[in-house]
Amino acid sequence: MELKNSDAVNHPTHYTSHPSGVECIRITEHMNFCTGNAVEYLFRAGLKGGPEKHIEDLRKAAWYVNREIARLEAETSKKKQEERR
Repeated sequence: MELKNSDAVNHPTHYTSHPSGVECIRITEHMNFCTGNAVEYLFRAGLKGGPEKHIEDLRKAAWYVNREIARLEAETSKKKQEERR
């Protein structure tokens, strides 16, 4: 998919200006919600706003990673309890 122009709705600059040339959604559309959001925030960290925004994006990514970890731990715990029955 070739991107010719930045578009604030369909192809925001902070998701299309990564040095790899890959648009973030091309990767995250294959992930679940929390993992995809974490990757989006990591992907754009440092590309939108100043140092405060960079730190905020990293904190948001960590929040989504921690939420996914909690979900997986709960799911694993539930499966183990069901196996014991």
